[in-house]
Amino acid sequence: MCFNGRKLSENFHNYGVVQKEECMSSASSSPAEVVATEVVALAILKYADVPGGLMPLLIDVHASLDYVPKESVAAIASGMGLSRAEVHGVVSFYHDFHYEPRGQTTIHLCRAEACQAMGSRKLEQHVKSRLGVDFGGTTADGRFSLEPVYCLGNCACSPSIRIGDDVHARVDAAHFDKLLDAI
Repeated sequence: MCFNGRKLSENFHNYGVVQKEECMSSASSSPAEVVATEVVALAILKYADVPGGLMPLLIDVHASLDYVPKESVAAIASGMGLSRAEVHGVVSFYHDFHYEPRGQTTIHLCRAEACQAMGSRKLEQHVKSRLGVDFGGTTADGRFSLEPVYCLGNCACSPSIRIGDDVHARVDAAHFDKLLDAI
């Protein structure tokens, strides 16, 4: 059985979203692509009849894969009775949704005024240089993603960053390097 041109596990049934069709050869799909396709198909089946089901669908897909595969937008739109533009609009509007896999650890660098006044722009240049990525990027080794944030609520101790779930205060280039080396 296939979904969106990809072969699915035999445990899928045809509920109007999963349809029998000519499949691509299984050699052309990586195991990760097959898993992503199955996750999306299950989410569509789960939320297709739920009013306002797009957000919970996207949350489930993102929670399972850590991203929403861009190639799944058409299938999600079709399964939810929406346009591709509507699905893309939701994914691109919310900063917690991503079209590409994210790094193992996300680094949020504060760009609010208090942090800027205390040197976050200089820190930003160092962080981008050290990681070799811009905001929204992920390091080549997949370890880190860099994201801007517009307040960490730590203004009195600027500049601040969050690495994973931990907020760090009064961060300069040397402090950042020590934090990164400790991970």
